Amino acid sequence: MVGWVLFFVFLTGTAGYFDSEIDRWMQPERPLTQATVPPKSAVAVAQAMLERTAPDAKRWFVQLPDDRSPDVFVFWLNPRPANNGASATGSDFLDAATGASIRHRDTGGGQFLYRMHYDLHYLPNLAANWIVGLCAMAMLIAIVTGVVIHKRVFRDFFTFRPRKGQRSWLDLHNVLGVTALPFHVMITYSGLVFFAYIYMAPVITASYGAEEDAHARYFDELSGRASMPDRSGVSVPLIALAPLVKSTQAEWGTGGLRVLEIHNPGDANARIVLSGGVRTPTQARRVLTFDGTTGELLDESVPRAAPIVVWRTLLGLHEGLFAGPVLRWLYFISGLIGTAMIGTGLIVWTAKRRQKSAGTIGFRLVEGLNVGTIVGLPVAIAGYFWANRLIPVGVDNRAAWEAHSLFLVWTILLSHAFLRPGGRAWTEQLWLAAAAFGLLPAVNALTTDKHLGNTVPAGVWDLAGVDLTMLTFGVAFAIAAWRSRSLRSSRR
Repeated sequence: MVGWVLFFVFLTGTAGYFDSEIDRWMQPERPLTQATVPPKSAVAVAQAMLERTAPDAKRWFVQLPDDRSPDVFVFWLNPRPANNGASATGSDFLDAATGASIRHRDTGGGQFLYRMHYDLHYLPNLAANWIVGLCAMAMLIAIVTGVVIHKRVFRDFFTFRPRKGQRSWLDLHNVLGVTALPFHVMITYSGLVFFAYIYMAPVITASYGAEEDAHARYFDELSGRASMPDRSGVSVPLIALAPLVKSTQAEWGTGGLRVLEIHNPGDANARIVLSGGVRTPTQARRVLTFDGTTGELLDESVPRAAPIVVWRTLLGLHEGLFAGPVLRWLYFISGLIGTAMIGTGLIVWTAKRRQKSAGTIGFRLVEGLNVGTIVGLPVAIAGYFWANRLIPVGVDNRAAWEAHSLFLVWTILLSHAFLRPGGRAWTEQLWLAAAAFGLLPAVNALTTDKHLGNTVPAGVWDLAGVDLTMLTFGVAFAIAAWRSRSLRSSRR
């Protein structure tokens, strides 16, 4: 059971390394290309939009365009849900040059897949975090004991004996485990440290109490960030943000400023927080806090305390947000290797018991869940992308139905795995996976204008890369299906 959970976590978490690119692919209404504008101009259009849309918000958030997203992203948080039923939060994408809202379909995008690898979607967050944490701890133990068992690591790396049945699966499992071993150790341990404040909550409670704001006070002190005052109730216009951005850019350089947060906009207690700097694994961003009514610099901080530097470094290594295109692809490939390592481990586990346990209810249950998870889950993720293109744009709760589609497809394939003999179930689902991924670029071309015929000539490789990756997966699953069918034929 731990293996199935870890397969789910690794597969969905690996997709998260290209969450921004998947976001763009799943929002084809966003422009193919946009003109590059100075940060101060992008901030000016964002401020104008937010002052019109959410003048009394508790907080504004502005994310500037970068190499992975050419749009300005704005988010606002209202003090409380309005009596008229208005949402407590809102967000939008803006054209960086004109400030025009970029209307796009409601979708979970790549962020849904990323979040799902730790929140398991339908479960309460705390329960999901504990399940994932316990399974991650089991994997960390398995990695350490696996290294101890396989003393000849380099021999395992170069040893693969094909067409040897169970021996071949074990060799493949060992090769995959050794190939990306440092990544597996890092990603598992850092994932545990990520939520250490949950798993070791009594340590925080002992020093900060059990009050509702205890965790907030803990993180404020740990990060050294200034606490924000509440709204005073006195209306004072917010200063223009563009001059602050221009002066900051002169010091940090082009691309240094990433995010702006404005607390209590339009109030005497307004605060403007600018954060940025060179992206590194330590995530040691500089943070400048200004008075929102006068522009006076109130606080400047770069986290230097050892605990926060270690925690942020491990978090930065886990998320890989600092990585450029090449390193991000290495993260992605290493994640796929980890996923395959877990999958082959599950297959080895059943192969060792096939001779003695075949025909029993327990063995059939495990074999069916293996098929439905190792192949069925990838098909379900492909179904999520199909749903993005096929569900009408105006449907209520559209993003939720995309997510439901993933789990509905997965349920169908889990059922199929028990309705068909084991070997046939593997082959049939592998062929289905080949079709589900291989045909996605065609579905994209039939439903949008952001297809390979336009993205490749325009050099928009983040969008083209999604289609090309889907084609690659389709070919890989087709080869696996053909091999599965050949193996079944040779056993007859």
